[in-house]
Amino acid sequence: MTTFDDRERAYENKFAHDEELNFKAEARRNRLLGEWAAGLLGKSGDDARSYALTIVTSDFDEPGDEDVYRKLSADLAGKADETAIRTKMVELRVTAREQILNEI
Repeated sequence: MTTFDDRERAYENKFAHDEELNFKAEARRNRLLGEWAAGLLGKSGDDARSYALTIVTSDFDEPGDEDVYRKLSADLAGKADETAIRTKMVELRVTAREQILNEI
């Protein structure tokens, strides 16, 4: 085994770890978004948890955040505008990443 091979393996492991972290942070962010939106919709308890799960699953429609934004925008029509939703998406992304990193 050469130093180059060791370095290559280390980069591959770091990439895999970073991708896993990003996936977990996105899923956590979407759950947090769902909880936030559920509160705006007057949902609580099991209804809020079920709604949050719909936000998490909406992210599997296409790559990127637009599928989640469209779901939230449609559900929150009249309760939150585009700026509020997109701001909350960014804010909760940071929160989710911090939470995931604190669990490691």
